[in-house]
Amino acid sequence: PDVMAVDDSPTAAAIRRHEERLARDPGSLAFAQLADLYRKAGRLPEAVALCREGLLRYPEYTTARLILAKTYLAQDALGEARKELEAILTLAPRDVQCHRLMAEAERRRGDVDGATRHLETAVTLDPGDRESQALLSLLRAAPREAGEATGLARVLSDDTFVTVAFGALCLEQGCVEESAQVFTRILRRDANHHEAREGLERALRARARRKG
Repeated sequence: PDVMAVDDSPTAAAIRRHEERLARDPGSLAFAQLADLYRKAGRLPEAVALCREGLLRYPEYTTARLILAKTYLAQDALGEARKELEAILTLAPRDVQCHRLMAEAERRRGDVDGATRHLETAVTLDPGDRESQALLSLLRAAPREAGEATGLARVLSDDTFVTVAFGALCLEQGCVEESAQVFTRILRRDANHHEAREGLERALRARARRKG
């Protein structure tokens, strides 16, 4: 096989066009578009380097900072992502996408209450944001009183079953919302519970697959 073969995919072609544009005009704002293409192509270190270099020239260019935050999230660099998102919210406190991403960062670090606050803000700013509403409903889920619960809900009203093992069992049985509720309740007690953080993310990925 020809190891020098050129990638002719649409993304690769777009990357080449933007690289050529930036080479002609190094001071152009096109660096943000190129960084986003790098991110989507999985070239994360290049995306970070390009954003950081561009932001030295244009520190208030929130689009570039948002792309940098998304790239940090893809690298699982949650602390760095939060710093960039906080900088954006200082300039644009009503940025809905930024609140959604901040909710993701907080959730992935185990801060369920922090994630809930940002989702509440996102939904207030954009009442038609059904995905944020659904996530908010999952993270807010509280156990029902045993007397008014039935079936699995009655089991979940007992803290005895709020364990990683039971959350994993719920997920294996296809009870995605119940699994997410278990892991969320664990994280409310201990935000640093690594297995619960991973379990909640698995449950949310399963939910996304089920929605198609």
